[in-house]
Amino acid sequence: MKKPLRHGYTTGACAAAAAKGAALLLRDGCPAETVTIDLPTGGKAQFRLHRQELTPDCATCSVIKDAGDDPDITNGAEIVASVSVKGTSGISIAGGQGVGRVTKPGLAVTVGEWAINPVPRRMIEAEVRCVLPEPTPVLISISIPNGEELAKKTLNARLGIIGGLSILGTTGIVRPISAKAWTDTIDASVDVALACACTTVVLSTGRTSELVAQTRLQLREEAFVMMGDHVGYALKCCARKGVAEVVLACQFAKLLKIACGHEQTHVSSSELDLGELAGWLRSEPAVAQLEPVAVHANTARQLLEESSNDPELLRLVALRAKVFGQKLAPNCAIKVLLAGYDGKVLYFA
Repeated sequence: MKKPLRHGYTTGACAAAAAKGAALLLRDGCPAETVTIDLPTGGKAQFRLHRQELTPDCATCSVIKDAGDDPDITNGAEIVASVSVKGTSGISIAGGQGVGRVTKPGLAVTVGEWAINPVPRRMIEAEVRCVLPEPTPVLISISIPNGEELAKKTLNARLGIIGGLSILGTTGIVRPISAKAWTDTIDASVDVALACACTTVVLSTGRTSELVAQTRLQLREEAFVMMGDHVGYALKCCARKGVAEVVLACQFAKLLKIACGHEQTHVSSSELDLGELAGWLRSEPAVAQLEPVAVHANTARQLLEESSNDPELLRLVALRAKVFGQKLAPNCAIKVLLAGYDGKVLYFA
């Protein structure tokens, strides 16, 4: 019997917990081991406080992010909050080291602001106000010491978040292997593309395909959206948000999965159905000679190579993929860009 996967907590929840710990330290003058916060969807969560520092006018606490069993780039990152009583009224929340600023439109935060999303902001404010109620004026700074380095492993720069990570999370909880972070990024990427007046959005299954598409299409950076295996979600997102034209950029193995009607192309989510392809080949005189190759091939790549990149094979699979894409995004014009394993464009239409 498999062990249940652990859930974790978002950067927003960790920031709220650290801010509450800092507010308690500032008010009481002594550190607490843990704090409990309210989650946006109901319920509570307890966090162990890590670093705690107190000066006459400022308190600092941190929480080590635990993403549970979810593969998260910020897992283990230190989320730091400093709280001081400053100003004349209200609460001011700012970013510090390792928290990015927004430089492009289309995100939940306006251009020029710190990349601390609305729900985390409300969480931080609510937890601090539990400790330091109105009318006490409060200044809160959120930082992630290695946030700038971690951000280089994300798509933040393309989204227009420069200088560090975002403080994110709408529920406070990270569900293991939920892919929520990826689909949230797809949503944000499409929003940025539209806000930057991109009429074409290029959905790529991987970085190799994206590089080929960038070289061929010469569109602005914001037009390129990394969808990974989330083909169905990305297409429906583009349709929902009113994208005029979508280009599916991928290599042959992924394209075949799309052509076979798989909305999720991860190996664990769908089988590469070479048998179905063999049936298509059988009914197409121009490529019927490839049917035995498809039947005996171990992989889609093997079939492609043994066919010597047969143009009729490419056209057949691409057209099937376009038909499937059109079903999911009926109001979008769909094109396919097939990237070869040598980095060249094999098909584009």
